[in-house]
Amino acid sequence: MITDPAGNVALLARSRRLCQPESLAAKDRSTGEHSRRAKSQESTPPMQVNADFSKRAAVHGQHEEWVKSPMPGVDRRMLDRLGEEVARATSIVRYAPGSKFSPHVHTGGEEFLVLDGVFQDEHGDFPAGSYIRNPPESSHTPGSAPGCVIMVKLWQFDMSDRTHVRIDTNKMQALPASGRPGVSVIPLFHDKREDVRMEIWEAGSTVELDVPYGIELFVVDGSFVENSETFVAQSWLRLPCGDTLRATTGKDGCKVWIKADHLKETPIPPAT
Repeated sequence: MITDPAGNVALLARSRRLCQPESLAAKDRSTGEHSRRAKSQESTPPMQVNADFSKRAAVHGQHEEWVKSPMPGVDRRMLDRLGEEVARATSIVRYAPGSKFSPHVHTGGEEFLVLDGVFQDEHGDFPAGSYIRNPPESSHTPGSAPGCVIMVKLWQFDMSDRTHVRIDTNKMQALPASGRPGVSVIPLFHDKREDVRMEIWEAGSTVELDVPYGIELFVVDGSFVENSETFVAQSWLRLPCGDTLRATTGKDGCKVWIKADHLKETPIPPAT
């Protein structure tokens, strides 16, 4: 029996550890290490890129460095992000020729626009100009034999949405936007929480639009100037709720992909 008449708790605890079988001592060390790792992970905030949705944000993708993804041959440029590999994210992604991901499920949904090359999965071959929505819980095996570049958004769906969308915008006719001179529209998706569309702005036109619930614009072709900043192909702009878009197009006009009215609720990272 071990006694400690002097009340030396530390010495008593040490003596008890020395009396433990090696397997129990190792288990204690392992449990302690696991606890420390868990606490460290809990205290580490998720990756954040342009994560303040109450402020204007802009990224000129053509000037950003490519960052390697966990999949060889697939690189990305981050536009906004909340989270690590499982993230609410907007990115430009480049597939090298012959690269592909392993089969996976998009728990939070995925939408993307093909910018260059041909994106491929078991659902088909999608050339530049294709707009795809893979809703929550859908699955596929993405890749590209010739290589491609896409703009992709993850974990930005209504979790009950089960609508698949596959549109070749090259085959769609743009319609004049009512009450907006110099603007024509290709509708892509609309529901109670967001509106997604392609807009074509004529050369030298001025575009003004109130955005009570926020807006994102991604330049597909041409250019525009907003807030004295020039946006060209692969440039991205996000304006917060209550702002107003005021843009002037360049000499060649501008084609922009737009998502609007989707920032009513403050975005949060996926639960993992």
